[in-house]
Amino acid sequence: MADAIVLIDDLFFQAKLFETAKQTGTTLETVATGEQLLKAAAASPAALVIVDLNARHGALEAIEGLALNAGGNPRRVIAFLSHVQTELAERARAAGCQDVMPRSKFTQNLAAILRGAKS
Repeated sequence: MADAIVLIDDLFFQAKLFETAKQTGTTLETVATGEQLLKAAAASPAALVIVDLNARHGALEAIEGLALNAGGNPRRVIAFLSHVQTELAERARAAGCQDVMPRSKFTQNLAAILRGAKS
């Protein structure tokens, strides 16, 4: 079972995620669409969900769906995006995302974020 579910469709950045996950002993399940994220979250006890808000298919809608379906088992949802996309960041927070950060900050803190998925 995965420690974290990640919505990402950028294959280059996905490789970075997997390399850091390997270094931290964290297992990841990746999906490419918001619909796939909701299905994976329904089938997995993973406590962490990571969303690339620049994914092309339903990232924001998936965050909204996670918030609606959280029930008694809320998951930590972290999203990242370009630092200039302030409106999208606010929309993600309004949709139920607890942490929204620029891609640079996410990358800088990636190992600690992934370690947190294991606790």
